Amino acid sequence: MPDVLLNPHSASLQLLFYEGHQFPAEYRGDIFAAEHGSWNRSARAGYELIRVPRHGGDRATGEYEDFLTGFVLPNGQVWGRPVGVTEAADGSLLVSDDGSNSIWRVSYKER
Repeated sequence: MPDVLLNPHSASLQLLFYEGHQFPAEYRGDIFAAEHGSWNRSARAGYELIRVPRHGGDRATGEYEDFLTGFVLPNGQVWGRPVGVTEAADGSLLVSDDGSNSIWRVSYKER
């Protein structure tokens, strides 16, 4: 039995165990996954970066949350497809996207 069930055809291409200090402490040890998505489905799945919280434990507890979204327009057109995720020296996340040929920097700012 998998620890986390994802939508079919989400296509997780790269995982990262977050060890940085920019995001809140509860993110440390969590998993980030680049979901590339599938081009051959009428209902789009994937096309995002997800966070799998581990709540300080050794394993995931079954849930995940959308973290970086917006790569699919309301009309279904796709303009971005996350491929990889890595952690920068400052603790921000870098997400490669082969749909828009971009690298997105995701940083945390307290309100």
